[in-house]
Amino acid sequence: MGIQQAILGVGVALGLLLAGTPALAETPTFGPELEGFAYPWPVKDFAFMSQGEAMTMRYMDVAPATAPNGATAVLLHGKNFCAATWEVTIRALADHGYRAIAPDQIGFCKSTKPERYQYSFQALAENTHALLESLGIRKILLIGHSTGGMLAARYALMYPDDVAMLVLVNPIGLEDWKALGVPPLSVDQWIARERATTAERIRAYEQSTYYAGEWRPAYDRWVEMLAGLTQGSGRDIVARNAGLIDDMIYTQPVVCEFPLIRVPTLLMIGDRDTTAIGKDVAPPEVRARLGHYPELAQTAHAAIRGSTLIEFPDAGHAPQIQEPDRFNDALIRALGANSR
Repeated sequence: MGIQQAILGVGVALGLLLAGTPALAETPTFGPELEGFAYPWPVKDFAFMSQGEAMTMRYMDVAPATAPNGATAVLLHGKNFCAATWEVTIRALADHGYRAIAPDQIGFCKSTKPERYQYSFQALAENTHALLESLGIRKILLIGHSTGGMLAARYALMYPDDVAMLVLVNPIGLEDWKALGVPPLSVDQWIARERATTAERIRAYEQSTYYAGEWRPAYDRWVEMLAGLTQGSGRDIVARNAGLIDDMIYTQPVVCEFPLIRVPTLLMIGDRDTTAIGKDVAPPEVRARLGHYPELAQTAHAAIRGSTLIEFPDAGHAPQIQEPDRFNDALIRALGANSR
């Protein structure tokens, strides 16, 4: 079966799934930098140059809500997430004396969507490092989720002296999909897939993958955020950047470098996650081997020397949203133990 036929087949299957899903109310739309969608804290600007272009990285800088403990947590979002999706975790961190910095990476959410950009995890890490330098912050607790986990791993490899602890929350890239047989897609094909995004498709995918089949009304806000961005006035530039980011994720694995990580590392894994980029266009025999997070978690745990693994057996790709109390309790305990 060819890639285009596979994509069509997935679309038919998704349509059947959606036939049993209640229709969503009309989704609001937002501007290309997520204008119109409110974040829980003030959004600040970091203006800088990258690849000869003027960029603005937007971020939240949340002060401790109690006596400061002197530590700063930096939270990196995933591809279908934004800084705002860390809200509950940021509140828990602030309540325990942590300062929290949550940026939107270039190409995502409220930050610049460049017309042309050579996306790489090292470029995004450099951008984030420059932001922290501008704030006078060096030593950090680095927390990365999903694609943000791949970025956090790259950051820890590039700036090991700056990372007091690395926390990887259901990071994607625990396996090298290309090496395992997921066929390559062109950038144009990635962009076409992004253009086909709808609120209904987002909800169906998130319900099955992020929340292990569950759905709660609180999740609708994040569907509206993503769908409103991808279907808003900047839909073309948003889809272009998202497609380039897809290509970065597929072509720049970090899993082979896990043994090189030399900072204290915590893996926090929802075991019912099945995420694997491009799995839907892979041959059936390849697809069957991908996205087995309980096994991937153990392999990553063994590869990252001295790491700790915490599993959430009933959670999917986003345990910090699906099981926030359990997740935050475990995170705060682990951060406290690392500081002793």
